[in-house]
Amino acid sequence: QVQLVESGGGLVQAGGSLRLSCAASGRTFSWNTMGWFRQAPGKERVFVAAITWNGATTAYADSVKERFSISRDNAKNTLSLQMNSLKPEDTAVYYCAGQSGYSREPLTRATNGYDYWGQGTQVTVSA
Repeated sequence: QVQLVESGGGLVQAGGSLRLSCAASGRTFSWNTMGWFRQAPGKERVFVAAITWNGATTAYADSVKERFSISRDNAKNTLSLQMNSLKPEDTAVYYCAGQSGYSREPLTRATNGYDYWGQGTQVTVSA
């Protein structure tokens, strides 16, 4: 059974930082694109960032560029999201996602482009 488990969420003041982690089990994602999405209350789940299998290519939503950084460790089958200069509008549940097929470019930003999802971790940024 494939599982993606996010951790690292919490409450932080505006301007602060958090680092999210996603641990995968049940299969390796070493050859697959992985990504982060987020969903704010009453809103749709939206793309945050994605990374190719080897980390050579990344993509970010405009709203998080220059503030967030996605990375991966294939040896540990983990995905991370470093979030700096957090804003109240970053408040959401953050989800880790993985594709089943081999990495391709351009990186997929659509939720239906990902086959595996974690349960999410809450990030709350206070003003």
